[in-house]
Amino acid sequence: MAGILYEHPLNERIRNYLKLEQLFAQARSCLAQEFDSSHTSFFNALFTILDTIDRTDVRGDMIKDLEKLEHNLHLWSKSPAVNDKALQLNLEQTKKLSTELRSKQNQWGSLKEDKFLDAMRKRFSLTGAYCGFDLPALVHWLNQPPIFIQQDIDRWLSCLSTIEQALVLVLKFIRQKSNFELVEVGNSFYQDNGEGLLLLRIELEDGADYFPSVSGNRYRYSIRFMELCEAKGQQYITDNVSFKLAKC
Repeated sequence: MAGILYEHPLNERIRNYLKLEQLFAQARSCLAQEFDSSHTSFFNALFTILDTIDRTDVRGDMIKDLEKLEHNLHLWSKSPAVNDKALQLNLEQTKKLSTELRSKQNQWGSLKEDKFLDAMRKRFSLTGAYCGFDLPALVHWLNQPPIFIQQDIDRWLSCLSTIEQALVLVLKFIRQKSNFELVEVGNSFYQDNGEGLLLLRIELEDGADYFPSVSGNRYRYSIRFMELCEAKGQQYITDNVSFKLAKC
């Protein structure tokens, strides 16, 4: 039976990675819907991706993570049990993405020079929803033939493709660092040493009526389980709890 998966980052770098992963998923999910009704979510996701990249050194962090991954892949290549074909594909992709990210000319920089996007980005940064009279250019754009709209969307997302691909690759290998193990705790409380860890992955049984609340950092972390209640909104439970945990 499929479980409910929760993930919690143990440093700011992984927090930014997970945030970007969700934003890319949000942007792409809008394309599978009626775009007239989902375009607001798409542009909100797109502009938040750009803001996150601008505010943080995501590019530098990813280059370092790709360098570590390349080093590890070379080490794993010496193991007789490794799938050599899969390893070489991952190694080639790692080198390619690392080279592209090191390029002085980052692709997403052109999005900040796009006059159409710039006008919308300023409006979307304001609190509250916009109306058609705020952005007549957007109303006009939405009424273009679908093929022209799709071409613009593809062009915008292609400028972010290197960041997105690097993100997918780095997170894939972080998540593969550890397998899930069954944990049973009393009083719904668990704590452990977080040294060397980047990400906690917690899996509960499908239909569980409680959820984890995680606090801590790369030195130490704790997990307490909570439930929703009508009076207090949410509260800690005191039952014995079993769950699966992967320490990545």
